[in-house]
Amino acid sequence: MHSYLLKFIAALILLLSCINTKAQDTLLNKEVSLKDVVVTAFNARIKWKETPAAVSILNKKVLMQFSPASILPAMNLVAGVRMEERSPGSYRLSVRGSLLRSPFGIRNVKVYWNNIPFSDATGNTYLNLIDPSLIDHVEIAKGPASSMYGAGTGGVFLFNQDIPFSDKQKQSANIVLTAGSFGYNQQQFQLNNTNKQFTSSLQLHRLQSDGYREQSNLNRTGISWSAGLRRAKHFIKTGFFFTQLYYQTPGGITAAQMLINPRLSRQATPTLPSAIEQKAAIQNNTIWLGLQDNYQINQQQIIKSFISVNQTNFTNPFITNYEKRNELNLSAGIQWVIQPKFNQNKWQWVVGTEYLINESAIKNYTNNKGVAGMIQADDIVYTRQGFLFTQWSFKPTQKLLLNAGISLNQQVYEFKSLLLMNQPLLKRKIQSPISPRFTLNYSLNANLNLYGIIARGFSAPSLAEIRPSDGNFYPQLNAEQGWNAEIGIKGSLLNDQVLLDVSFYSFQLKNAIVRRVDLNGNEYFVNAGATKQNGLEVMIKYILVKDSKERKYNIDFTNSFSFQPYRFTNYQQGGTVFNGNPITGVPKFIWASTLNLSHTNGWAFNISANLTSRISLNDAATVYAEGYELLQAKLSKQFKWKQSYFQLFVGGDNLLNQSYSLGNDINAVGNRYYNPAPTRNGYMGIRINLQ
Repeated sequence: MHSYLLKFIAALILLLSCINTKAQDTLLNKEVSLKDVVVTAFNARIKWKETPAAVSILNKKVLMQFSPASILPAMNLVAGVRMEERSPGSYRLSVRGSLLRSPFGIRNVKVYWNNIPFSDATGNTYLNLIDPSLIDHVEIAKGPASSMYGAGTGGVFLFNQDIPFSDKQKQSANIVLTAGSFGYNQQQFQLNNTNKQFTSSLQLHRLQSDGYREQSNLNRTGISWSAGLRRAKHFIKTGFFFTQLYYQTPGGITAAQMLINPRLSRQATPTLPSAIEQKAAIQNNTIWLGLQDNYQINQQQIIKSFISVNQTNFTNPFITNYEKRNELNLSAGIQWVIQPKFNQNKWQWVVGTEYLINESAIKNYTNNKGVAGMIQADDIVYTRQGFLFTQWSFKPTQKLLLNAGISLNQQVYEFKSLLLMNQPLLKRKIQSPISPRFTLNYSLNANLNLYGIIARGFSAPSLAEIRPSDGNFYPQLNAEQGWNAEIGIKGSLLNDQVLLDVSFYSFQLKNAIVRRVDLNGNEYFVNAGATKQNGLEVMIKYILVKDSKERKYNIDFTNSFSFQPYRFTNYQQGGTVFNGNPITGVPKFIWASTLNLSHTNGWAFNISANLTSRISLNDAATVYAEGYELLQAKLSKQFKWKQSYFQLFVGGDNLLNQSYSLGNDINAVGNRYYNPAPTRNGYMGIRINLQ
């Protein structure tokens, strides 16, 4: 299999060597490059190359390079980001950090959807509810971002859906139909209506897959609506969605079972039934509504505010129990931005607050082959998360930009068992120390910028950690926190022909939260001491050709590299010391490369390679998942008819037919570490834009 990869790299080098670079200099000046893209994270509103932060951007073009089923392949192109899918619909997401805290779901990163918190007060994020068609671009801020986004040691994801306005009344419709291997089929419909003052978009989507493994079916159906309104000094955005998500959870298997038949689900043991017997699955029905307003008081001041509410019915028949959860979430926030007109490029001051509330009614039953049996636990948990922040930006010279921010965070859990008549309301208040963030950016020249960061991160335990699946409440669990120091350089070279972003960071984490599993398969969490997370991230994009009168095609080549030799520095379990062991669940390095070719006649082709090193699967570092090399490709042809566009596309994943696991169960009981990913597979579809 490695020989195929070597042949691919050799062919790629041969292709690049055949390009005539003489014509490129005249072509590249006509297109705005990444270095000039405006970043909105940290309320920057400045060009990417000048932003004093490790920020990566995924635009619609990058997101469309892969199957419409998932944003996972596009996310994994970003250095420092790792997105996993243990089975269709079961996502895990991390930035520069371990997945110790995420046996499932997304934790320890803050996610915003159209500038409204999508992560709830407990720290949980149901990213699998959002259809990829609703995402137009993503900004990823890596490392602690407490100065403006509150608690979190991982990073911040800003998912955005564009809300464009038009000078004239305009209607359009988008249709995407896709089908592929393992019973995959997907339909996405979108109706748009826009003018100078009002714009709206209505979307319907459906995704179905039989899955590669046993017990891995997926079905997601949803409707969403978003709108924007301009009135006097206000810019108002609102939206809602309702998603019904069902996916089966096959569970982990052993290395021997994976070798015999990787399509197996979790098998029965002498003490526990199988995933198929227990009908292990997750049903999530969520309705979400959000409203935000940008009020331009005058040319120097703006007030930004939001409010959202959502309700979730969550059902999870699992191997050891049957959980039903009813969640209600509220969030609100406000920011006051001052940026004087007479020197708006010199300084800015932002002060604001966010407050999130979660109420979770959780019931656990025995699981009688997919049917809820005798009740085991009936609990109510109230969670409140809030923070105050202020941030100041100052540009004393044309070359130097300084930024300083600080926040105060607090998270409160209140727990009560309804089965215990006289139990008082148990309370756990987790208050962070002051969390500052200092950054600077220095322009070396018109194209290159040097930046530095010192920031403190704070992350309280999530609901799934303080009240895990064993049904107990763990008020002794502490927040993890640590300092991050970073230095980097980014910008462009050779007349914008080469774009680069290189950063080195050192993150020292204390009270790291890690997962434990008891003999019955129930999980719980403990604080594990300290970790040392030093790393290097590199992104280099080489723009070889842009279309012009001389050349009718575009060619670009992007490389991303992550080096993560993370280690436990103070970690002991019982009498066993794990100091110096690699952090569980984190590959030492990841290399991702993408080649894009497109022609003005509508043809486009891209091919991506992902090389991931082996991964430690337990804290003792005695079991590893082998490294793997993934190859993905997509070919498309676009046609125009009057004002409408039609695109046919075909693509393939795991073209080298690797046997690997894209999401491992770490510290698994019974050596059931592996969740095998699909073998070689493909898809094809049509995209229609009607004007």
